Amino acid sequence: MMNATAGTSQQYVFRKLLRHRSATIGASIILFFIIIAIFAPLIATHDPRHANIAERLKGWSGTYYLGTDGVGRDIFSRVVYGTRISLKVGLISMSFSIGFGVLFGAIAGYYGGRLDNLIMRVMDMMLAMPSILLAMVIVTILGQSLTNAIVAVSIVYIPQYARILRAAVLKVRELDYVVAAKVIGASNSRILLTTVLPNCIAPLIVQATLGIGAAILDAAGLSFLGLGAEIGEPEWGAMLNENRKFIRRSPLAVTAPGIAIFLIVLGFNLLGDALRDALDPQIDG
Repeated sequence: MMNATAGTSQQYVFRKLLRHRSATIGASIILFFIIIAIFAPLIATHDPRHANIAERLKGWSGTYYLGTDGVGRDIFSRVVYGTRISLKVGLISMSFSIGFGVLFGAIAGYYGGRLDNLIMRVMDMMLAMPSILLAMVIVTILGQSLTNAIVAVSIVYIPQYARILRAAVLKVRELDYVVAAKVIGASNSRILLTTVLPNCIAPLIVQATLGIGAAILDAAGLSFLGLGAEIGEPEWGAMLNENRKFIRRSPLAVTAPGIAIFLIVLGFNLLGDALRDALDPQIDG
């Protein structure tokens, strides 16, 4: 009966998503970028890292679809390969943030007491600092690299997931089926993993979807400030930084990666908002 009920609930959520215009648009944008990332070697027309000074700052043409940058690299190919980097940053950062956020949030919410107070005060201190500023501090300590930027963005978003899960666990742990599991002698770890956490997934799914877009935006911001991707890497934020001085002579060198950032973040935000509506039982689809 529980499986049948769960299956019916999932079908209901899926039907609500299909009827949600934001979900359709957001998912289409995300799918578009995923296809570009997978088939980047086939879509790109040039080596994204190859510089040719003789071809610098060329306008769009049949050879260079979006022109070239300040050292003669093909902008179109760099934007295409930048999709891989941005999606990697978003997915890896989100995965680590959720992993540690779930760990800290579950422990704090389920056990409570001094442990809860200690964990949440640390999370509060991290949240007290603007996310991009905290990420800059972490990257400055670790050193400039895309890997360190991913680490920094991952750490920055741990408190959000920890607080969301803690709030969900506090509600679920008082429900009858959790109390019944304690009465029959189930261990705390078993109750937490098999009974509590599966019923706290919905808000995490929504925040994770929104978090991927936020992570991509923060990583691009770090690269724009010279704290993320190494020089020459086809990362959208780094491309903005490298080409901003040529905005009048080659506007596509700046606008193309900027539009790419805007679209992919928009896609994840639209899908996240749609998921929030679909998973809310008070909103009738």
